Amino acid sequence: MLTTENIAWPAPAKLNLFLHINGRRDDGYHELQTLFIFLDHCDWLTFHLNDSNQIDITPALADVPMEQNLIYRAAQLLKQHSEQPLGVTITLDKHLPMGGGIGGGSSDAATTLVALNHLWKINLSVDELAELGRQLGADVPVFVRGHAAFAEGVGERLQPVEIDKKWYVVLVPACHVSTADVFRHKDLKRDTPKQTWDELAHGNWHNDCEPLVKKNYPEVEKALRWLIEYAPSRMTGTGACVFAEFEHEHEARALLARMPTWLQGFVARGENLSPLYVTLQQVYARND
Repeated sequence: MLTTENIAWPAPAKLNLFLHINGRRDDGYHELQTLFIFLDHCDWLTFHLNDSNQIDITPALADVPMEQNLIYRAAQLLKQHSEQPLGVTITLDKHLPMGGGIGGGSSDAATTLVALNHLWKINLSVDELAELGRQLGADVPVFVRGHAAFAEGVGERLQPVEIDKKWYVVLVPACHVSTADVFRHKDLKRDTPKQTWDELAHGNWHNDCEPLVKKNYPEVEKALRWLIEYAPSRMTGTGACVFAEFEHEHEARALLARMPTWLQGFVARGENLSPLYVTLQQVYARND
């Protein structure tokens, strides 16, 4: 019998279809404009509840201390909203690369917040969960809210949007790009003029982080150089992953089949509604 405790909860990848850096604030953060969509390519988390008052994660992430693991931090943050001895063992089936710019850690954290909010019966609102998520990382709220969005400010102002569903080839270069290092770098382009969403929806999209990342991470430059031979291509987020867009699945898979052996990658469909919220709706429907 399927129960809510043996459901595998998806933590989907995201793409930034553009990332425009508009300036640097006095507090060191950056004003930006970006467009988030979700992919149907996911990490998967399973939650087994207990009354141990402990949070355990298996398997452990290599080179990531438990206190820095965003899954652990998300569970601990949520646990503070209950006086019960809540415990859980979280099993992670990892598919999204770390440092790839497709939101692996942020998405895992958001899925932990959303799933345990339901399983632990904490019953926080989406707004409250998004505010908790903001404490964990700038991208966590968009995963918590679960809808494709145009983001402004430092990424905290989200406007839900509907984007035509496309197919994507996503390449995963063999490197880890530090978001903090990219935003600290003196050569980062920071002067793209702000535009309204109506202007951007039909505009010429680009990623202001791409020139800097290509310069400092030759693996990204090499992957993008190969991909752009076949289709218009760019980097997502602060990297390292790069992507190309297609109307049809067979076109994307045909290109992936030509991928050289020194590259890794996958094909995924773009989604406006996060796979996490499809799962949550199914859970609610089963409980009614």
